[in-house]
Amino acid sequence: MGMTMALAGCGATGSSGDVTLKLVAADYGTGPANSSEKYWSALAKDFETRNPGIKVDVDVRSWKTVDADVASMVKRGEAPDIAQIGAYADYVKQDALYSADELLNIPTQANFLTQLSDAGKVNRIQYGLPFVASTRLLFYNEKLFDEAGLSAPKTWADIESDAKALKAEGVTTPFALPLGSEEAQAETMMWLLSGGGGYTETADDSYSIDSAQNVETFKWLQKNLVGDGLTGPVAPGKLDRAAAFTAFNAGKVGMLNGHPTLMQEAEKAGVKVGMVPLPGINGKSKSSMGVADWMMAFKQPGHREAAGKFLDFVFSDKNVLDFVGQYDLLPVTYSANDAMAKDPRYADLSKFQDALPTSQLPPVGKTSWAKVSESIKKNIGKAVEPGVNPSTVLGAIARDAVTAEAAE
Repeated sequence: MGMTMALAGCGATGSSGDVTLKLVAADYGTGPANSSEKYWSALAKDFETRNPGIKVDVDVRSWKTVDADVASMVKRGEAPDIAQIGAYADYVKQDALYSADELLNIPTQANFLTQLSDAGKVNRIQYGLPFVASTRLLFYNEKLFDEAGLSAPKTWADIESDAKALKAEGVTTPFALPLGSEEAQAETMMWLLSGGGGYTETADDSYSIDSAQNVETFKWLQKNLVGDGLTGPVAPGKLDRAAAFTAFNAGKVGMLNGHPTLMQEAEKAGVKVGMVPLPGINGKSKSSMGVADWMMAFKQPGHREAAGKFLDFVFSDKNVLDFVGQYDLLPVTYSANDAMAKDPRYADLSKFQDALPTSQLPPVGKTSWAKVSESIKKNIGKAVEPGVNPSTVLGAIARDAVTAEAAE
């Protein structure tokens, strides 16, 4: 168990007991009352008590700026020891990160859910350490469904017929389809998976954005939801996720794809929520979309051993559950997931947990993904506009992907 730590114990690692680790982390809270600052400060204090001589300087920043802030720090030669942010792959390209096996003890490494640890790999070496996970489900307003005499949809045809029934009942937005710039790459991936496709080929991890399955998925959305006026007054390409969620919480949306935080917000707003896996063409989708945020340790400060000790502590079951339980997220480790499944306090997350083992993450290990994601956000809304050939739009995004790959 101590093999990795022993091998790491050379250089400026802090073994002399005089290390201060700089941690930059994202804030998952909605205000001072539930700021992540409280979690990290308490965890750092506990760690320092158990590890005399190692201090942790906690710096929690808004999600709006934290990725850019860390990038600026690295560029200035002032990289933090550890960052908890949205993406890691660009730093692997810069040879800026320690690998997982240079940091963590073997039990910690082996405890990550396989699909999450795989998503943290570049060239089969893990650099990104999944911090929290989430999956997506189809949400529906139970009150609106009851009034229209509907049950939860199981297929795409059900989604269409339910949306028509909701429209007939006067529901403003029977199905919210946010393909605006805020989070279009996630909404797109959910639909691609439910249509039997995805962003990449399983065999060689190459992009397959304009595959036949993906084109057919967007043709269906264009014709059967958007074309029939079932997606509300705002065009999908102009609709951001935040606006769709706000409308759902106001009782104006019949169905949309959502995550655990929306469940919590809707319940506070008095909306009774039903949740099912996103239906596929003829039944349950082969997989749901998974999402993970990441931790990483930078080589620049040179505190490998101390950083590894801290990260092993971060991924202990108690600390993992303390964080995910506060923000309605999912654990990234097998043992913490088992503990959550057995604890009635987390019963409302069970459907998300059930979807996690078969979930598929975006291709975050590709350093080209950031550019491809931007192209999707900018362009995908056009694919469902009246009179547009979805194949043309997906083909243009696919060409952007080829260009982005070639530039890496």
